[in-house]
Amino acid sequence: MSHSNNTLALRSRSVEGASVSRAVKRLCGGLIVAVLGGCASLSTTEESGGASPLLTDSNGASLILTRTPTDRTYPAGWEPWILHPAKKRTRYARGTVGDEAVIRAHADSAASGLARPLALDPLSAPVIEWRWRVDSLIKGADNTDRYAEDSPVRIVLAFDGDKRSLPMRDQLFFEQARFLSGGREMPYATLMYIWENRQPVNTVLHNPHTGRVRKIVVASGDSGVGTWQQYRRNIVDDYRQAFGQDPGQLIGVAILTDTDNTKEKVSSQYGKIRLLPR
Repeated sequence: MSHSNNTLALRSRSVEGASVSRAVKRLCGGLIVAVLGGCASLSTTEESGGASPLLTDSNGASLILTRTPTDRTYPAGWEPWILHPAKKRTRYARGTVGDEAVIRAHADSAASGLARPLALDPLSAPVIEWRWRVDSLIKGADNTDRYAEDSPVRIVLAFDGDKRSLPMRDQLFFEQARFLSGGREMPYATLMYIWENRQPVNTVLHNPHTGRVRKIVVASGDSGVGTWQQYRRNIVDDYRQAFGQDPGQLIGVAILTDTDNTKEKVSSQYGKIRLLPR
């Protein structure tokens, strides 16, 4: 390759890197909640001491959210998930509905979550079940618009994988995110289940900044608002649909209620979340 071609190649890579850098800085600067709400890893190992072992019920199902002792603010193994230090935090509180443990969430121009680290082969427990209740929709939310990406409820799954196999743009994005977030690693891939205002159920929405985040619409519009809704999804099938390949290890699960983009208020509740054999 000639000197001029080398110069052009370096310049092209520099431009691409600058573009990625601007996108990450916008994301991490708190203007939008795009990748896990803003460059925050689902890992909470510094606070929780590492991945908590899964509990099992009498049917052998893995219990992610269970009834908790009265002296705990959150269920065992769950910790606050801070998306960005400058963002106002969503309020989460433990409660019960009948005999079931629930987490109540209230966001007022806020964005933070609760996360539980895991270390699980999703092929061994590919089915996820959960319940949630939304008191109202976020009127201005639109998950196809980077400036209105809010949802009253989200189930967030983080997966491991070989980042070296990704396109250079994604690798640059991860490096920039790690640098700007103080060394925290982003997951190889993130899959979210969301309640959307307009998009049809089963729509897969792409993140505008990186190909490593996908959102699947599991509820749409105001049907079911104000009542408990139950869901059952195959996370392996959904991952294949969203990313076109088999998933790696499941390294975290989180709940997230956020209104930091629309500056609205919303309240919701999360019930039991379970991972099950096929």
